[in-house]
Amino acid sequence: MRNPSCLKREFLKKWMMGLEIYTTSNKNMTVTQRKNAIKLSADIALASSRNCATRWSQALIAATSVDDGSRLVADVLLGRTINPKITRIMWSSGKIVKRSRRVQRMRRKCKKPAAELIAKKLVRKRRKVLRGLVPGGEFMDEISLIEETLDYISALQAQVDVMRCLATAYIASSS
Repeated sequence: MRNPSCLKREFLKKWMMGLEIYTTSNKNMTVTQRKNAIKLSADIALASSRNCATRWSQALIAATSVDDGSRLVADVLLGRTINPKITRIMWSSGKIVKRSRRVQRMRRKCKKPAAELIAKKLVRKRRKVLRGLVPGGEFMDEISLIEETLDYISALQAQVDVMRCLATAYIASSS
């Protein structure tokens, strides 16, 4: 993981670039369009500040669409075109996860104590929720999911810090 202040600086720079691209492409935006532009540019800036080195950042970039202009923002912030291999990599890792699930099903045929079964069921439920929260999490194994989650949390914390600083600076300047 990188230095949080460096990550915050890079996120802020890329976020501002993304917002400029959105506002120059569409001058008359509704409130909903403006809200979506802020969210999409923040997500793309967060992912591009990681240089697509993590799976969650690759998933965020892969989710951008051409229709709302987020693909253009992603291309500019990354300084390149999006690599279509990302989806293939995620698909192949999904196959590996499915294969390992088959092996687990075969192992489950053994009798296990009730407490162990309950604990495993609870862990399985929480893992499923976590996979839904982390972008691209559905395609990760357990170890990768935990590593990516930790990295994603630190990136989100940096994003929140930057946005909080901007909000307090705006409130101070308007007073």
